[in-house]
Amino acid sequence: MHISPGGFLDSTAPVPIDRPFTTALARAHGVNDRRLRVWVASGLLINPLRGVFHAAQLPDGPDLRISCLLLVVPPTAVVTGRTAGWVYGAPMVLAPGDHRVIPRVSMHLAPGNRLRNALTVSGERTFLPHEVVEREGVLVTSKLRTTVDLGMGLPRGQAFAAMCAMSKVADFSREELRFEIREHGRFAGYRGVRQARELEPLVDPGYGSSAECVLGLAWHDEPGMPPLTLQHRVQGPRGSFYLDLSAPALMYAAEYRGARWHGEERTEPDAQRLAWLVEREEWIIDVFDAEDVYGAGRDPGLRLRAGVERARRRIGALAWKGQARDGREGHG
Repeated sequence: MHISPGGFLDSTAPVPIDRPFTTALARAHGVNDRRLRVWVASGLLINPLRGVFHAAQLPDGPDLRISCLLLVVPPTAVVTGRTAGWVYGAPMVLAPGDHRVIPRVSMHLAPGNRLRNALTVSGERTFLPHEVVEREGVLVTSKLRTTVDLGMGLPRGQAFAAMCAMSKVADFSREELRFEIREHGRFAGYRGVRQARELEPLVDPGYGSSAECVLGLAWHDEPGMPPLTLQHRVQGPRGSFYLDLSAPALMYAAEYRGARWHGEERTEPDAQRLAWLVEREEWIIDVFDAEDVYGAGRDPGLRLRAGVERARRRIGALAWKGQARDGREGHG
């Protein structure tokens, strides 16, 4: 069975367990595609890129990711976009649903060259020398250039989430990002530069997931909304915890509950904590799921604004000492 006492592929497996390998190598060693799929489905293999696999016990990190890219990226290509963010370890940088599929490698070549295969998304692009760095033999756009590219090249919500993801691993200052997008003139006339300029002031490493970024963007888009606070710390029945998005002065919060981030083992404790805040501390909390955020025709901004409006009315009612708004006498 090639499985060690610890539950991983062992040295008798017909594929390497100490380094990444390609589909072609697996086939050369008698391992067909069906067997690879079974091993991936059972958690014995990781399939981080199309056509690339590695044993699950190998520790993830930049070195392993570079080793994977070396198998499919030509020496003259520059890894860009989401793949560059993946190399840098930026969380939430993959597209929605990419944790369930195998993403293609995003790369660009020198003018006049283009790759066409099922493993990559490629094209032509020019870079200044400081915009490309070498990582163990692989050329990758710098963190700053990657952030700008993602802000310009993706749909608005995904672009904002990717920029926030890169801000978590940034080696550049906020002023450098602002200068690069707004003042430098490097990207004047580029498609999407206006979008990146609009998103830049809102970028925040405090978001915990892509869906939270989409909710935060919807919050900022709605007129008359209060300042947004991320990861506001509150005291619960069993210690402190953090609210995803909130307006603490109004005691209003929005929480995202996605299957990937809050599994079944956390659902009940999360619900208990939120119920305690609502019942004992008089918070107003709207809980969003993936359908609320990404569903066709859904507008999370309207729900956020309605929640804030309820919170404002409630604060006014609590402060009133005379006749209540429903016509009854206040308690003074």
